Amino acid sequence: MAQDLTILGLESSCDDTAAAVTRGRAILSNVVLRQDDLHAAFGGVVPEIAARAHAEKIDLAVEQALAEAGLRLSDCDAIAVTAGPGLIGGVLAAVMCAKGLAAATGLPLVGVNHLAGHALTPRLTDGLAFPYLMLLVSGGHCQFLRVDGPDAFARLGGTIDDAPGEAFDKVARLLGLPQPGGPAVEAEAARATGTVALPRPLLDRPGCDLSFSGLKTAVLRARDQAVAAHDGLPRALRADICHGFQSAVRDVLAEKSRRAIEASPGITAFAVAGGVAANGPLRAALSEVAEAAGLPFTAPPLGLCTDNAAMIAWAGSELFAAGQRDDLTLAARPRWPLDRTARPMLGSGKRGAKA
Repeated sequence: MAQDLTILGLESSCDDTAAAVTRGRAILSNVVLRQDDLHAAFGGVVPEIAARAHAEKIDLAVEQALAEAGLRLSDCDAIAVTAGPGLIGGVLAAVMCAKGLAAATGLPLVGVNHLAGHALTPRLTDGLAFPYLMLLVSGGHCQFLRVDGPDAFARLGGTIDDAPGEAFDKVARLLGLPQPGGPAVEAEAARATGTVALPRPLLDRPGCDLSFSGLKTAVLRARDQAVAAHDGLPRALRADICHGFQSAVRDVLAEKSRRAIEASPGITAFAVAGGVAANGPLRAALSEVAEAAGLPFTAPPLGLCTDNAAMIAWAGSELFAAGQRDDLTLAARPRWPLDRTARPMLGSGKRGAKA
């Protein structure tokens, strides 16, 4: 059973180098080595810089995670590692480290889909029973998923262009705010005394698909109009634009969540995970949607919303308990949709569906 397993997890799919040890649902350690300072001057994550930093730090993260857990590698039952999707150079760093550790120790190896790590987080934090509805909302992804098992996901809808986290980052850059954009925009929106009216994309269409690219363009136009009218962008007006943008994202996700719940009979709960799940107004709106539907609402602690290795260790323990084993041919994958039967949301090509 997953509850009895001690798992070392490794995660390096974007710009956080992470390692953790879980024993059942207990998080014995959860190390995250951030790279914010390395990318700050570029206004976003630079894949080549991220990959080098992962390669330099992943073994240090593993060493620290084991030390904090008070364990040796030999005390673990298996090694779980994010094998995709993500920035391929970063994914490779953890996969190669995990392979080396598995080869040296003989420990079993489990490749984990990074998105499954987020989607299964409510099982780690709250012991949520299958099936449940998951809104996975992060910097690179946004999907509604019915979660029926550790490797059984049905996608009800998702973004056809930008993910919300990506839109938050781009809006922050447009308005001269620091990265990461989510916390910066939320903090600025909290200062607002008014709001700027912005569109709610795709609410006039049925279904659960989302779009945020046009909303970002609307922010650009609002900024340009403000600059032209005031010979610059007043701080108060910038706050109102942030409030308008955040409100639009909140309203769209809330309405689409209501539709996804209606399309998911028999679910035990509604859950949200991913970096954007840390946004306070969004959490509050989603909680209200779940309450109106008579469902429990689950959101992970803020430290488990963003990328971390505890979720990978837990997902690995669920997969390991279900019989999954990988060998040293485990490949790093830039693209890896959870629902392998659904049509691609963001295009495919030679390497397969993106999401």
